[in-house]
Amino acid sequence: VDTQGRVNVWNKCARKIVGYTLDEVMGQNLVGEFITTEYKAAVSTVLDKALKGEETANFEFPLITKHGVRIEVLLNPTTR
Repeated sequence: VDTQGRVNVWNKCARKIVGYTLDEVMGQNLVGEFITTEYKAAVSTVLDKALKGEETANFEFPLITKHGVRIEVLLNPTTR
């Protein structure tokens, strides 16, 4: 995600697992659009820390697929 929380990379694995195409997610707010309500604050915090250079290893949270299925994903956010 970029500094505003918008999706700026969506790889083949993400497309396959979540079901959204690149066009459907690019520029969308990751937390606002794809994270379950109870994890929005936690995921925002982890992403904010990564943007400041603080890495969080193996952060697990639920993500909602295009078909409305809740799946658990593992996030290892890093700065680039």
